[in-house]
Amino acid sequence: MIRQIRNAQGEQLDCAFQAGAPGATQLVVIGHGVTGHKDRPFLVALAAGLAGAGIPALRVSWSGNAGSEGRFADCTISKEVADLGAVLDACAGYEVTYAGHSMGGAVGVLRASRDRRIRRLVSLAGLVHTRAFAEHHFGALTPGNDLMWGKPGCVLSAAYMDDLRRIGSVIRQAEEIAVPWLLVHGNADTLVTAQDSRDALAQARGPKKLVELDGCDHVWEPGFTPRMVETVVAWCAKM
Repeated sequence: MIRQIRNAQGEQLDCAFQAGAPGATQLVVIGHGVTGHKDRPFLVALAAGLAGAGIPALRVSWSGNAGSEGRFADCTISKEVADLGAVLDACAGYEVTYAGHSMGGAVGVLRASRDRRIRRLVSLAGLVHTRAFAEHHFGALTPGNDLMWGKPGCVLSAAYMDDLRRIGSVIRQAEEIAVPWLLVHGNADTLVTAQDSRDALAQARGPKKLVELDGCDHVWEPGFTPRMVETVVAWCAKM
């Protein structure tokens, strides 16, 4: 049972552990995307599906999001990569699979490219080309003033934009992924297009698989959450 996790800044991360079969050694850590949190319905459904198959799951809200300590203004991919390191510290004794949605997918690629504690990687509509994403969706907004997608409390920060521009793309890090890697993406996703996953797949050098869901958007609608869960659970169960 994993109860408390603090990052390098001492901020406590809000997490939820769902037990699997007694004695299970594999654990799936689930990370969310920008402006998200651990309790998004499709992440809850994924954790439940994994636990039902005997695989423990740990849903985490990155610092500054939802119930986690910290400021939303400080949320960046780079800080979340460090948060994931703290999560992995707390998961000692498990063989960790990391599953990240959207920006959480970029977090996973950056961490897995240099941290061997991630034994398997799952990208769910994973973001790859960070600079292009930042410019397309937020380039016309004013940092410190405008809301991201109009969401209350989610003020676009200069730190977030600077970080995405500095990273540019995680395609180079994708070349370093040698662990088994599952990518799941909807081909009707207009927020992060399926081309991001196709580009990453072409670079990875380990066992890899891309599943594209025809007609599915960025958050597994309309009605694609069960298929996403089934795909991830079946893949994890074979590992």
